[in-house]
Amino acid sequence: MEFAGKMISLVVLFVVPLVVLGDSCLSPEVKAETYTTTEAIVSTETVFIVQFTLTCKNKVRDMNLYADISGRTLPVTKTDKPDLYQVSISDDHKKLSSGKYEVRLYDEEGYSMLRKAQRSGESVDAVKPVTSITFNHPGVSKGPFVQSEFVAVVIAVLVWYFAYSTRSQLQSSN
Repeated sequence: MEFAGKMISLVVLFVVPLVVLGDSCLSPEVKAETYTTTEAIVSTETVFIVQFTLTCKNKVRDMNLYADISGRTLPVTKTDKPDLYQVSISDDHKKLSSGKYEVRLYDEEGYSMLRKAQRSGESVDAVKPVTSITFNHPGVSKGPFVQSEFVAVVIAVLVWYFAYSTRSQLQSSN
């Protein structure tokens, strides 16, 4: 009986760490597609959508991931396709201005270390992400300086004025 207890203890001691550490992604490969809002006329906020596939050398699948984008930490959504994930963020146009953005991806262990560093006020740069994705946001366009409706009204007024003036001159010459 005592031998069985020691054997179970040894198995737990050696197997549990392997199971816990088995969820780490080794040599991650990422292929990403990004979308960013480019027109401010039709939207009130800038939106970033990053969709990516993550494949690991050790064939880890369906990992729970978290993304850190400009200091905001968000959960990453798994799609119905294997190894396909998506994360999105939205904010005011001024807060998400043009430039390069980095999406740092963390597994659960990395996320807990990131949160611990944030709570204690330590540098989050020391926490190593599983991988990161960098993309460029060109900024949002506010459209043309003069709206097309305004130009159409000005042209209509000018045509009316020209027609009215020509009519008045023709009537006064008769």
